[in-house]
Amino acid sequence: MGNLPVRIKRLRATPLPVYMTEHAAGVDLCASLSADFVLAPGERALVPTGLAIELPPGFEAQVRPRSGLALRHGIALVNSPGTIDADYRGEIGVILINLGSEPFTVSDGERIAQMVFARCERAEFVEVEELGDTARGAGGFGHTGR
Repeated sequence: MGNLPVRIKRLRATPLPVYMTEHAAGVDLCASLSADFVLAPGERALVPTGLAIELPPGFEAQVRPRSGLALRHGIALVNSPGTIDADYRGEIGVILINLGSEPFTVSDGERIAQMVFARCERAEFVEVEELGDTARGAGGFGHTGR
């Protein structure tokens, strides 16, 4: 596995992302807040990270939930995975939602999400009159369970 050079800028005093184990797929993103806030059950909020990145062309960063927060508190991401495009230079924000039954306090510096880097291809669309046949055909949601 090679290392992908990603330029990163701190917009506020916030920890830089780090891999927590040798073979971790993602780095943790932390909340960058001036004050803690409470996320009520069913409520969602955009949580700033205080970080901006510059990805090489042909890559994306995927923002994903942290399994521990999901299991213990019901904290998830509304748009999971969220995509950060290679040409985006703004602050990384994480849209948290509380799917649990108790209020959840989001604190400054708390690990709220993880970020994974992936190569991505751009499609070149070729319009045709017919598509090739397959055994599945147009079978959609749940068709293999019948």
